[in-house]
Amino acid sequence: MFDAFRRRYLDLLASIYIYNEHRGYTSIDRVLEAVRARSPDDAQLIADIEKHREDERRHYVMFKRWFELKGMMPLKVDRTCGHIDRFVEIMFRRTIDNLDTDRIIAEDDQFEKLCRVISLTEQRGFKQVEILLKHPLVRDDKAMMKIFQIVHRDEPSHWAPYDGWLKAHGKRDPKWWERGIDTFIHSELLFFKLPLLFVNPWLKRRTDWADASDPVAPAIA
Repeated sequence: MFDAFRRRYLDLLASIYIYNEHRGYTSIDRVLEAVRARSPDDAQLIADIEKHREDERRHYVMFKRWFELKGMMPLKVDRTCGHIDRFVEIMFRRTIDNLDTDRIIAEDDQFEKLCRVISLTEQRGFKQVEILLKHPLVRDDKAMMKIFQIVHRDEPSHWAPYDGWLKAHGKRDPKWWERGIDTFIHSELLFFKLPLLFVNPWLKRRTDWADASDPVAPAIA
């Protein structure tokens, strides 16, 4: 029974993470679009965000490989398990897919808000990985431990460019209510959604990989 509990926990954990990693790098594409339009000469900021995108993509591939080695597909979780999804929906009152990129490009307060949302999301992710690295069920899986060690190493560089932009432009730090929203989203997943998914016998698996629908990169001449 314990082995079944452990397998289910790791399966669900990895399914939530692979969803969030995919959502992360595809969402950063929207951020890059805004930054390249707003600050085309800020090569360092663009490079830092491009690295963030590359890291998220690499993390996704690592979790994908974890599932491939297990010979199974991830469980079919959706945007209700996405931290950045929920944060954007609450702060901007629309989904990531419907985010008004033109408005974010045009209005400082909108881009400022987006930077705070990303920074808080990445910092939350770092704290959670630190907890998971000490979790006995995770520590028993060497492959997953290796993935989380890499994520833990990469994570601090992910919120740095957004915090740097805020400071460089004299913008404020997140307020208590923004941190409160971040805490609420995390608690909602941890104490409500995760237990419900764990005991849901009808939770199906994906039939394709999330990156199957990614835009095809143009060929290099």
